[in-house]
Amino acid sequence: MSTRNQRLKEKNKWKTLFYSLLALNIAFIILIAALVFWPGSRGDITLNEENEKNVSSEFFVRTTKKNLNDLINTYLAQLQKGSEHQYQVSLDDDVQLIGELPVFSTTVPLAVHLEPLVQENGDIILKLRSISVGLLELPNKIIMEFMKEYLSMPEWVTIVPNEEAIYLAVTEIKMKSNFHVAVEHIDLEANNLVFKINVPYQSFGID
Repeated sequence: MSTRNQRLKEKNKWKTLFYSLLALNIAFIILIAALVFWPGSRGDITLNEENEKNVSSEFFVRTTKKNLNDLINTYLAQLQKGSEHQYQVSLDDDVQLIGELPVFSTTVPLAVHLEPLVQENGDIILKLRSISVGLLELPNKIIMEFMKEYLSMPEWVTIVPNEEAIYLAVTEIKMKSNFHVAVEHIDLEANNLVFKINVPYQSFGID
């Protein structure tokens, strides 16, 4: 009987330890959730006045050409709904824009090769490498003028014919999540693309 009582006591002991540990883990999870997601009062966190409204964390996201390519063209497909002249972007050893343009009362195929240059502020300049519209021979500036006039572009994209470049103001892209994106590094040949995501604490209700 004594052996049986010992076993029961030992079993109860382990059961008690198990439930105590479980309760501790649940309490820890609730505490973390409360700190992250519940809005606190002004006195909970002390911040410098100049940074109080701009507190955030930065994350670096590494991706591939394929992933970014799929994202870009899904976005462009939505943007170009109802547009007469379509185009797509392909990321290879450079940035390729393939589509069509109305030139001299006809529609001709468009092929543009661009080199991405990351700017210090996180934006990108796509510098023209080569451009063609079918078999027509036209100055690069003229073709880019047609692109600027007829192709639907996001509001943060600016075609600059005089400089033979396209400016991508990536840092001005507006997101519903209130996150901010900047380009950190792009090496298409090495398939190495890095973006910086800035996440304001206010996005989680933290003042």
